[in-house]
Amino acid sequence: MTTQTTTPKTPSPATPGGATGLIGIPPHLGRALATGGGALTVVSTFLAWTWTSAFPGDLTVYGYPGGLQVLALIGGALTALLGLASYGVKGLRWLAPAGADPAVKFAALATLATTWYTVIAISAQLGGVVNLEPGGYLAAAATLIAFLGALALPFRHPDPDPFDPDSTSWERFRHTTAQRWGTVRAAFAPGTPRPAPTLPSWAEILVIVAVLGVALTVFTYGIGTEYDELFVGFLITAGLGFAALHRSGLIAQVTEITARHQNITICGAFVAAACFPFTQTDDQYATLGVYILIFATVALGLNIVVGLAGLLDLGYVAFLGVGAYAASLVSGSQSSPFDVHFPFWAAVLVGAAASLVFGVLIGAPTLRLRGDYLAIVTLGFGEIFRITANNLDGTSGPDVTNGSNGIAGIPDLDILGFDFGTHHDVAGVTIGRFANYFFLMLLITAVVVLVFRRSGDSRIGRAWVAIREDETAALAMGINGFRVKLIAFAVGASLAGLAGTVQAHVTYTVTPEQYLFAGTTPPNSAFLLAAVVLGGMGTIGGPLIGAALLFLIPNKLQFLGDYQLFAFGLALVLLMRFRPEGLVPNRRRQLEFHEEADAPAVLGKTGA
Repeated sequence: MTTQTTTPKTPSPATPGGATGLIGIPPHLGRALATGGGALTVVSTFLAWTWTSAFPGDLTVYGYPGGLQVLALIGGALTALLGLASYGVKGLRWLAPAGADPAVKFAALATLATTWYTVIAISAQLGGVVNLEPGGYLAAAATLIAFLGALALPFRHPDPDPFDPDSTSWERFRHTTAQRWGTVRAAFAPGTPRPAPTLPSWAEILVIVAVLGVALTVFTYGIGTEYDELFVGFLITAGLGFAALHRSGLIAQVTEITARHQNITICGAFVAAACFPFTQTDDQYATLGVYILIFATVALGLNIVVGLAGLLDLGYVAFLGVGAYAASLVSGSQSSPFDVHFPFWAAVLVGAAASLVFGVLIGAPTLRLRGDYLAIVTLGFGEIFRITANNLDGTSGPDVTNGSNGIAGIPDLDILGFDFGTHHDVAGVTIGRFANYFFLMLLITAVVVLVFRRSGDSRIGRAWVAIREDETAALAMGINGFRVKLIAFAVGASLAGLAGTVQAHVTYTVTPEQYLFAGTTPPNSAFLLAAVVLGGMGTIGGPLIGAALLFLIPNKLQFLGDYQLFAFGLALVLLMRFRPEGLVPNRRRQLEFHEEADAPAVLGKTGA
């Protein structure tokens, strides 16, 4: 038997540990180019990029960035700051706890993509590069220089991710030990920035407040983009900028802080969301806000079925429709065959109870199936619901749903004398109709989050996770799989029905075409499932963020026309390729997709 071992490579003298960049420029020169290019980009945003205001955003003003220049300014400033952090500047050490070199690459790429997209758009719309002013040429050259300098920087592996609050004590101990050992090694490694000291509790709470403020600002800016070019630039800057902060380790550090103060983070997130209507001057974007909350609430209910219990439900949007129809039939609509007008609390109970009953009736005979067979049956249920609602028109069947015309003329809510259909003045700010429903939907979302969190931490929640991981092993340990899955189905259906009661009053009309399996706009079953998978299955924030993105982006990309779904699908494919665990992953699922990251390296091979 002979043993072959690999000979360790000699570290490169240019960089510590032998890490090299993609081009032949020395790393120290690359840092200078990236930092200087980012600073020049900031300067260029205070110059005119074009001579005419025909291009949206009016990029003709000197000394005042506007439109897409603001995004280039943010990208350039981030590149310059990360470049300075790569030099080990003491005041910027907090910006890159895992090392700034990989983050500089993404920051420079974000700035380059946003700036060159703007330059190309100006040239295409106005008729050539002759329409560029010196500021546009300077921005294009500066971002290219910064990106070439970033390519010369060495690669470094990111530090371990922060512990998952859902993990066991042993997993937390292992992760904490790995982090401390990594900190010790980093302290003695040449060229590696030392991690920032641990903050006191009051300072960590201030960090959470600052993060929530930034999140509210970014969301408000994205939802309020006034023209198509600005929204595309926003997507580029926000996406690659988030990747840069993730590579720097700042996102991981903030995630660890929020995990230590989870209750404060959740409460602060709802307070920040409640501030959103006060940032709007009319109902134009508050409309999107209330629809996002409805979509997010339904996605969180689906997360119980898919994320916790592991049941693939392709007809979940039907439960939203059941709740909406049930509430509309008892809310005093002239199109309803029932001459009744229940108060809101009674309509909510009717909608949730109707969805609960349908969830039990559909789940009882079908939940003995597994995998693809269960998915096909639930897909069939969604189509049966839509076809049945179309046929209950008094001709093909009894007159209940008014057929394809649906239930129209649903009145606005009136709770304790508060009319949701009229404007109200709060602290000198006028709150419109959709803002009223936004606050109501925010309260319902808080209830759904509470139900999800409590049920996930309960005995039944642990049984759901056991069924999801290995149903055969769970059954062998004495878990009643059918009962556990039926409870998940029933709870998820009732939460969807709860959101459906508000949707019926917001939209005034409930029709079968609103509850398709797939379509160009949410909510539909395909988008709901994509929101759960995109955001992160089994988490609270994941479906909320995924639903917000999946509702906002298609509404903003309508200018693409027939290419809208193509661009959307391509983005999903890329996300699943590079981050299959979702934007806010559960650590267990993250390890399932990235097991090779924690596997020991093979140093040799044994042969006979």
